Amino acid sequence: MNERKETTQMIEDDAVEIDLVELFYYLRHKLIWLILVFLLGGTITGLISYYLVTPKYEATAKVYMVSASTDSLINLSDLNLGTSLSEDYEEMLRIRPVYEKITEELKLDYDYEDFLKLIDISTVGNTRVLQISVETKDPEESKNIANLLADHAENYLPDLMETSEPNVAEYAILPEKPSSPDILKNTIIGAFVALLLLGGSFTVRFVMDDTFKSAEDVDHVFGIMPLTVIPESDSKDLKGRKRKKKKNKKQR
Repeated sequence: MNERKETTQMIEDDAVEIDLVELFYYLRHKLIWLILVFLLGGTITGLISYYLVTPKYEATAKVYMVSASTDSLINLSDLNLGTSLSEDYEEMLRIRPVYEKITEELKLDYDYEDFLKLIDISTVGNTRVLQISVETKDPEESKNIANLLADHAENYLPDLMETSEPNVAEYAILPEKPSSPDILKNTIIGAFVALLLLGGSFTVRFVMDDTFKSAEDVDHVFGIMPLTVIPESDSKDLKGRKRKKKKNKKQR
């Protein structure tokens, strides 16, 4: 009984291996279609990203969260305070009064929720540097919002939080290139998605096709080699041959 199970398992394993090899040759036979769809998918995605997706521009300002408690030196307590205040500043720069001051000064038409989606505030690694990034459709607008947020971090929030003032380490500059969309990345993704879709459809067709195409297929499934094989032929060719034979007989 165990021997039969082992034999059956070996046959099934062999069948999987053969199917994989056949699938490889089947897909290789469709290589031209796969290449064409790969190029077409990448081209379409690239054109859509270039012409239909509105570019966005990102500007970044940086604030150093440590200020000297005396007029000369920064001590250990100042460093610890800067570390603990970084997360507080991240949250405080998102409060509604800051939003209202910036939108009023720049005459922006964003509501509060949309404004929060434009900004990204985080600390740089394990440092005490607070990075303020703003991404909008207008490069000048992105720069102005980032710089105003940095100014409010230096001037407005210390009075509100009753802490020492941080220092603006770097103001945002006007971005020259859009930060999104990434046309090259989108093109590559689109090409591979198209390739996977077509390859998947070919694989499904291959797996669902259970017709016998050769004597080896019959022997593989039933373990019996057929005694005879009827060759494929075109019915039109057969009719043409019969007509030629009739003509030859009449001529004789």
